[in-house]
Amino acid sequence: MAWNDNNKQNPWGSSGQTPPDLDAVIKDFKNKFSGIFGGKPPSKSDIPNLPSAGSFKYIFILVLLVWVLSGIYIIDPAEKGVILRFGAFQEETGQGPHWHLPYPIETLNRINVEQIRTAQIGYRDGTNNRRGGNVSSESLMLTKDENMIDAKFAVQYKINDVQAYLFNVKNPDLTLRHVVESAIRQVVGRNTMDYILTEGRMEIADSIKEHSQELLNFYQTGLYITTVNMQDAQPPEQVQASFSDAVKAREDKQRLINEAQTYANDILPKSRGRAARLLEEAKAYKSKVVSKSEGEASRFSQILAEYEKAPEVTRERLYRETMENVFANTSKVLVDSKANSMIYLPIDKLIDAKKTRTEVIIQEVQSGQSNSRGGIRNVFRNREVR
Repeated sequence: MAWNDNNKQNPWGSSGQTPPDLDAVIKDFKNKFSGIFGGKPPSKSDIPNLPSAGSFKYIFILVLLVWVLSGIYIIDPAEKGVILRFGAFQEETGQGPHWHLPYPIETLNRINVEQIRTAQIGYRDGTNNRRGGNVSSESLMLTKDENMIDAKFAVQYKINDVQAYLFNVKNPDLTLRHVVESAIRQVVGRNTMDYILTEGRMEIADSIKEHSQELLNFYQTGLYITTVNMQDAQPPEQVQASFSDAVKAREDKQRLINEAQTYANDILPKSRGRAARLLEEAKAYKSKVVSKSEGEASRFSQILAEYEKAPEVTRERLYRETMENVFANTSKVLVDSKANSMIYLPIDKLIDAKKTRTEVIIQEVQSGQSNSRGGIRNVFRNREVR
């Protein structure tokens, strides 16, 4: 039925009520607040017709709906959500969409548990509008051998227990700084200065990480230390020149030791090789002499047996063999006993001349002048003619 039919009904209902005028509602609230804060109270003629109870119901439902929808939230993959109900822990939520009772009944805390945080001990890098530089109250510490050292450390950590991080300690990050600084002084105080500055840097950092994590677990801070790096370690500025001289002297000492070790490594193997060679030669000589002696003894025994069978024949054979060996190793000059032997003197010159002719013949044969036996005979025949 249309709204302009005979019953005179309108689209807002049959009772003749009209929707509230928004301007009238705003003006009404303004007048009420003016009266509360000392303003002039409105006159009766200025008060419009108040909205009905049904209109307040719709407004309340709208406000309630907005309030309920404000409890929807989304947690990122790297975050954890912690719900507090009137300030007390209620639950912990992971990534994805969730809903909680809106404020003021429940509140949401978002904690990034994958973020790697850094604590600088002994220095500041000057980022985030902070002034950088050394912090002597943190970096100067005493070593085991009663020396002062200026050490700087960078500690990287993250949150591994959200509930412990929020509720167990008032300021977990500051607690971590104090714990790490205490562990640094404890570990450094147990080691010497030379060890910290040279080969002990990695061991010192690992020991500091272990002690710090034990204290953090004891205090239940919910923090986990990933790495501890020794950024720098050196003597205090006042004694750096003297320390540099001492380090240079120590390096020179080590260099000379290395050079001596290199020389020893070069000499010792040669000496050991020479000694081993002499031992082997001695063993070979011993074996040679023993074998030769045994062979001669065996030969003598065999000759003795033959001598006992035929003494005269054996004696003649031994004489001839002995003379053959003697003349084979000596120079010989044959002279006719009936001729005048004075023309052959001195005999040593004659021997030298004979050796010279023999050497020339050998050289001619080796140089290829004679390639056959006939050629060799021709060479000797030509020499005899000369």
